[in-house]
Amino acid sequence: MRDKLRINNRIRAREVRLIDENGVQVGIVPIRDALSMAEERGLDLVEVAPNAVPPVCRILDYGKFCYEQSKKEREARKNQKQVEVKQIRLEPKTNEHDLEVKAKQARRFLLEGDKVKFNLRFRGREIFHQEIGLEMLERMAEELRDISVVEQRPTMEGRVLTLLLAPNQKARAQAQRERQQQTSRSTTSSVAKVSAPASDAAPDNQADEED
Repeated sequence: MRDKLRINNRIRAREVRLIDENGVQVGIVPIRDALSMAEERGLDLVEVAPNAVPPVCRILDYGKFCYEQSKKEREARKNQKQVEVKQIRLEPKTNEHDLEVKAKQARRFLLEGDKVKFNLRFRGREIFHQEIGLEMLERMAEELRDISVVEQRPTMEGRVLTLLLAPNQKARAQAQRERQQQTSRSTTSSVAKVSAPASDAAPDNQADEED
């Protein structure tokens, strides 16, 4: 940060558009006046928009400014999810139930923003029936097409047939909104049930006394 911005006597312009420490637009002033104002306040003059005509400078605490900017950059990096490639193994003999489980697992990974790579391994003479594996992977792609895109179509890597799916970001965002709405409706419904008034019916023992 310190190498990117010119401060104080490093500013080369003869006049600058000045913003004071409170964010107030002072206007266009000679650089010497801007430097004097910053010095009087015990602060720095920082050239925040060098390409403007004239350059825009702000009066601020440069050390604090650099710290805040670094903090924001760290938070931004922290919030950026690192996309992983989740591996899911299959076999030509994978049964129907297991296929459904694998599809649900892949859907969860994709909705979390990760890619999914299906690896279907052929053993022994199974290699002569690659169409079975191809059909299985195409089925996976079809079942997940609402939230994914095919990044790499089924490809043979040795004795392994692979399929790579990437999350469809637009569909993923829509699915997240729907889940949030559903959660909100469920919460509202629960609160309504708790808040429902008690019945005004008379107790059973009171009814017996009247008889």
